[in-house]
Amino acid sequence: MTKPLILALDVGTSSVRTSLYDGEANPIRRASVKIERSLDVTSDGGAEIDPDEAVAQIVEAIDSLLQKTSSRKGEIDHVAASSFWHSLVGIDGNGKPTTKVFGWADTRSRNYTDILRTRFVETEVHNRTGARFHSSFWPAKLLWLRKESPDVWARTERWLSFSDYLGLKFFGDSTTSISMASGTGIFDIRKCVWDDELLRFLKIKPSNLPTLSAEDTQNLAINKSFAKRWPRLANSKWFPAIADGAADNVGAGCFTRSRAALMVGTSGAMRVAYAGDPPAKIPDGLWCYRIDRKRVIIGGALSDGGGLYQRVKQNLNLPKNAEELIANGTADSHGLTFLPFLAGERSTGYNEFASGGVLGLTSATKTVDILQAAFESVAYRFAEIRDQLQSVVKIEEIVSSGGALRDSAVWTQIIADVLGHDLELNRVKESSSRGAVLLALETIGKIESIENFPEQGVKILAYHPKCHVVYERARKKHHAFYKIILEKNS
Repeated sequence: MTKPLILALDVGTSSVRTSLYDGEANPIRRASVKIERSLDVTSDGGAEIDPDEAVAQIVEAIDSLLQKTSSRKGEIDHVAASSFWHSLVGIDGNGKPTTKVFGWADTRSRNYTDILRTRFVETEVHNRTGARFHSSFWPAKLLWLRKESPDVWARTERWLSFSDYLGLKFFGDSTTSISMASGTGIFDIRKCVWDDELLRFLKIKPSNLPTLSAEDTQNLAINKSFAKRWPRLANSKWFPAIADGAADNVGAGCFTRSRAALMVGTSGAMRVAYAGDPPAKIPDGLWCYRIDRKRVIIGGALSDGGGLYQRVKQNLNLPKNAEELIANGTADSHGLTFLPFLAGERSTGYNEFASGGVLGLTSATKTVDILQAAFESVAYRFAEIRDQLQSVVKIEEIVSSGGALRDSAVWTQIIADVLGHDLELNRVKESSSRGAVLLALETIGKIESIENFPEQGVKILAYHPKCHVVYERARKKHHAFYKIILEKNS
């Protein structure tokens, strides 16, 4: 008798991945598909994608996976999904999109965050919703659309995350998970309901938003059209998508108060997840969302991560052995201060108008010096997030993950040296997919709890104490320039 399989769907901003897992959360060899993509960037600060184009990419990825594994035995009993957080799309009464899908990096609503700060006490809203006022969240985006696109506003019946729109297409149901709802900035993370005060101000009702999943165990079934297209999935039970960041923590084995996940993909994040309630007071520079009704996740996000590295490589004539030169050099030897805000700022200052810069350039500065300073600057931002996290949890272990760090051993070492903390190198390449699968296995009772699930073997990267001392001084200088930038753009 063949053992049942789980199909994992990982919907990101830069790619769509599908893969098969067994009942112990192990990926099946040669049973995965990845489709690269990117959001369209507009000259006025937009970061968007056509909703139906995005759905078509997912359909293509599932088509390809099922074709690739057509000879493999085993029923696909369940489908677990993770999807990118903070997206927004409007639909009319017939379920047709009235807008593009706006990603977290869409800054066109940034002028409306000050209006929100004038109307509300931000610290109170932050402590209720876990989100600061910022263009990456729904309140600013909805206010922007209501004020500047009244025709779109009038035609829109409901506002959804992209994963909810996908659910509407696949199941005829836009029910959203608590995880996805908690990343909107319009959700009370303590009561697990939409935030009444924000809804009244924005002139929307709960009926204009996705239906909240009543239980984490809810199963969905694809409609007849997709069941005919995918016979192997016709009887599969689908789970509402959870947020990719939450899934990444679970997949990386970081779901206790003492264990943090540090991820650098296109962007970056440092997060701690645990079973229990949100902190009584959420630190000002951090966000706090939910994995499900019994677990929270708290941390900070950087707009510039691997994307910053790519921009530096594209615009500077770096030598082929640039990383080797950095590895063989010394910490903060270049005299530069790099401000890593090419895509604006989220944690910890949430300055909508922060911009990047390089200070300390001389005629002796080399392009590799700028790259090293960029690496170090991102590490300094992670240190700021870590310090604020330490005010509400006690971090004993840090697990690094993400494609950018897997591709750059020298950057990973710099981060360890700046933090003054050994790093565990995550061996799971697709943490978000694995996290979604683990939560699904817990839900259906195949594992008692994710907290008791055995961790993957890890490799430890030790930090260099002497480098840490140097970086402590450099970080103070970096912070002084950071404060100047914040004041300049406030």
